[in-house]
Formats: sequence, structure tokens, C-alpha cells
Amino acid sequence: MRISARVRSSSRIPLLQAVKTSLAVMLGWVLSQGLLHTELPIFAAIAALLVVQPNINQTLGRAIERSLGVVGGVLVAYGVGVAFGKSSWIVLLAIVFCILLAWALRLAPSSASQIPISAMMVLSIGATTPEYARDRIIETMIGAAAALLVNALIVPPVLLAPAHETVIRLAREVADTLDRIVDALRFPQTQTQIEEMMIKARLLRPMLNKAEKALKSAEESLTLNPRHTTNRRLLDVDEEFYNRLTSLVTRAIGMTRSLRDHYDHSLHLEPTVLAITVELSRSAHDLRLLAAEADYPDRDHLPVAVEPPALTEPLLIMTPHPQHWILIGSLMEDLRRVREEIKGE
Repeated sequence: MRISARVRSSSRIPLLQAVKTSLAVMLGWVLSQGLLHTELPIFAAIAALLVVQPNINQTLGRAIERSLGVVGGVLVAYGVGVAFGKSSWIVLLAIVFCILLAWALRLAPSSASQIPISAMMVLSIGATTPEYARDRIIETMIGAAAALLVNALIVPPVLLAPAHETVIRLAREVADTLDRIVDALRFPQTQTQIEEMMIKARLLRPMLNKAEKALKSAEESLTLNPRHTTNRRLLDVDEEFYNRLTSLVTRAIGMTRSLRDHYDHSLHLEPTVLAITVELSRSAHDLRLLAAEADYPDRDHLPVAVEPPALTEPLLIMTPHPQHWILIGSLMEDLRRVREEIKGE
């Protein structure tokens, strides 16, 4: 089972990418045969096979890395072949030299592996003429160009939907976390309930990281994409909302932790605590409104909440119990910053 898990992936690559890779290999093969009269354009096929990526930006980067790696490997192989011949130990030394050269130049992994592979293939075939080296370089560039052309003609999907869903889901979970704090302040809680609330609050951090990765993938999918203009504004809305949520996640976790550390069964008897719960409920409500607006950026703005914005009127802070004043002060400060983020101040 362990060997199978290492060999097989839990999910397949998209069928569209498999089709594009096949078309790129065929196009590179046919073009190389037609332009270079090569019977077996292996270098073009390998280049096309490795260059095709999920989006155009990644494909361009891989094409550059692949081309540079092949150029370096072919040139090294040609120089070594001309100077020392093609014996087996010369091939081995050339491979070792290419590995160290890639290390010294701090090349990317794909380029670093491509240099010794290209050198080994050229030396093993035994061709040391300038024409052969030149044709292999051109052949690789044809394969890379074929991959770029196929990826440009068959437009890869933009990854806005997954990013948008993760951001909206994160916003709603932050609002739910604020509501859980409200319930814990209004009604006596058991220690188990407090710990469960803390665990749920900590899950906001992985959700935040997931949203960040999804937004980066969406950004990358739009780079050099013909549909960039029509989708850029939608991504900007999600990125702006995500930036506001970053601080809100920190505040929500901090408030939950303070409540857990200083929890007391008599908290609901404090007048100030009850006032704080009202403001927290409004904050959660307004945050859901922001999520709804971000969920429908092309729609007219939703009507503002009927409740007045929190903390616009002074709260009457009565002298709390000595065991509660630290928690109340901490909640007030976090609440103030939560409102600033929600209101965009």
C-alpha cells in the first residue's frame, strides 16, 4: 500500500492538460521533422512534454528553464566530445561536471537536471558535429514553442472560483467565531465547551493559509491569460477582502484565547460584558454583509445593516469585578480593531 501511494496520485491531472500535452508533443514532432528533417525529434517531444503546465505563466517559465538547460547541456557535450571523444568515462565525467555547474550557477531544479540529461543524451548518441548540436537546440526550442502555442490557443481555465469560495468561507467562519464568543459571554459554559470553541477558532489559521494559496494560484492563472482583463477586477475584490480578513482572523483567535484563559461563570452578570456582546453581534452581522457584497461584486450594493455601526456611541463601562477587568479591557481593544477592519478604516 505504501509503494502504491508513492507511485499513484490521489487525483488525476485535468483531462484538458493531458490533451494539450499530447497536442504539443505532436505539433513539436511534426514541426521538427518538417523544418529540420529529423527522423526522430526526441528533444522536441521531451521539451513539449515537460513544458506544458496548467497555465500560460508556468508554461513560459518552464519553457525558458528547459531551453536554457538544453542549450547548456548540448554545448557542454559538444565541447567535451570534440576535446576528449566519446568513451564511457568521458560521458560520466561530463555528467558530473554538468551537475556541479548547475549547482555553482544556482539554477532552478528543472534546468539543473536538464543540463546533465542533455549532455548525456548527446554524448551517448555520439554526435559531435556543430550541426548536430545546433539542431538539438533548435529542436528543443521548437518543442517549447509548440507547448506555448497550444497553451495559448487552448486557453487554460482561470482559477477564480476556488479562490473566491475559500475567501467567502473564511469570512463566514470568522463571523461564526464572533457569534460563538457572544454565546460564551452571555451564557455559562462548561470547560469542554470553552476548549471546543478554542479549537474551532484555531482552525481559522489553516483556512487563512488555504485562501492565500488559492489566491496565488488564481493570480498565476491570470498572468499572460487572454481572459485577464475580464477577470482581474473579480480577483481584486477577493484579494482586498482577504487582506481585511487577515487581521480579523488574528483578532478572533485572540479574543477566543483571552476568553478561555480568563473565563468565569459570572461573566454574564457584568453589564459591560453584555454591552460588548451586542457590539460583537453587530460586527458578525456586518461581516456577513461584506461577505455577501464580495460574493456578488457585479450587483448593486446590498442595503446597509439596520443596526447602527458599533462603537459609534460611548459604552458605559462600569467598574468590573477584579477578576474580570483584564478580560474586559482585552475584549474592548480587540473589538475596536475588529470594527476598524470591517468598516475599512
